[in-house]
Amino acid sequence: MKEKKVIISGGGTAGHIYPALAMGNKLKEKDPRLQLTYVGTHRELEKNIMEHHKVDFIPLKIEGLKGKGLKTVKSLFLLPFSFIKSFAILRRIKPDLVIGVGGYSSGPIVLLASWMKIPTLILEQNFRPGFTNRMLVRWVRKAVVAFKGSLPYFKGKGIFIGNPVREEFCHLSPKARNEKLTILIFGGSQGSHFLNKGISVSLSLLKEEKENLRIFHQTGEKDLEWVKENYAQNKFKDVIVAPYFLDMASYFQKSDLIISRAGATTIAEFIASQKASLLIPFSKAADNHQALNARELEKINGAEVILEEEFTPELLVNKIFYFLRNTEKIDQMEKNIARIKTEKVTEKISDLCLDLMEAQRKE
Repeated sequence: MKEKKVIISGGGTAGHIYPALAMGNKLKEKDPRLQLTYVGTHRELEKNIMEHHKVDFIPLKIEGLKGKGLKTVKSLFLLPFSFIKSFAILRRIKPDLVIGVGGYSSGPIVLLASWMKIPTLILEQNFRPGFTNRMLVRWVRKAVVAFKGSLPYFKGKGIFIGNPVREEFCHLSPKARNEKLTILIFGGSQGSHFLNKGISVSLSLLKEEKENLRIFHQTGEKDLEWVKENYAQNKFKDVIVAPYFLDMASYFQKSDLIISRAGATTIAEFIASQKASLLIPFSKAADNHQALNARELEKINGAEVILEEEFTPELLVNKIFYFLRNTEKIDQMEKNIARIKTEKVTEKISDLCLDLMEAQRKE
């Protein structure tokens, strides 16, 4: 039997990259002979992550079309070149399956694969499908969704399984509470200036309880130095500030509460690890998808939400102080999240991938 070849496409942010890697790892576990190729963008973060994981990675010169203003002209200019390169990749590799994990870089290669009669599968991580997946839905064989409420968008092709996350997030043990509240703060792989600024201006109010707080703060590269300086000026000592935490699961394990944006992969990691969170959705996210994601956890009392337009330092600090003094609330939030956790997500999606390839072979 010939070796199977799979292309996994999508990227630009860690929220797309890590589900792709999780899928690839599980597929290789099920079929060690399978040849995997990842196709993504030229972004530095993506390149670094792929190099770290030592995978076969091909970058495309491509940028998003939606919500880019004048940059849309450049994006449109690059689009034909990304289609030409995608076609060349498909002709050279001759994959048995192409998986799109979301993000604009998955568009050309998934669409071309469909036109070339190669089986295609897309993963939709957000409650409301992103622009690329909305454009692809008529062409692909199947679409895996992370929320049951997303199924109507996919016209009978949708399957509710969940969002694949790195295996290490699925096996975290409950954290024992102690006199300190340990908080993890991050705004996605590239950092969030709004979140960094909001936390920093809150430190003067938060410092009255600084002896009872332990903080891990992922800032992104651009804001690192001035955020560190703000913690120092307010005399916070039990703090780790870094541009990026590569081993994020270990920081989840050590934390009682997570303050973050509400990207789809972040939400999936909270569900897989059963962690309580205070979510501040990115207000300019396409189609307001982060707020919709956050509301899904809020509905089950698994997270609390502060919208950007509602944010004040006083509101944030009051919520942190409440959690500090009422850790049983965190325990209850974790139990609520456990009720919606779906088991063996990545394995189920991998089985679907193998089924699609086998069906194509029989045809």
